[in-house]
Amino acid sequence: MMGPAIITALGILFLLSEIWGGAVSFENTYPLLFIVIGGILFASALAPVDGHISDQPATPPVIPPPPTNPPTYSAPYPGQGQ
Repeated sequence: MMGPAIITALGILFLLSEIWGGAVSFENTYPLLFIVIGGILFASALAPVDGHISDQPATPPVIPPPPTNPPTYSAPYPGQGQ
């Protein structure tokens, strides 16, 4: 979840640099990226984990055993078949 926030912050910083330049140039505002990263890490540390999906792999589905007696097939209508 940190990736989209960093890309958004970078985009905003470059946009502000292109619009106003000078004091709002990227060279002066890149510390905001560290603030964004720290804020995301801080929020994720405080977020509750109750009800979240665990990282454990899901159990595979149960496959039923093959039938012990193979089914016998008969022609569905008279006159069909051998």
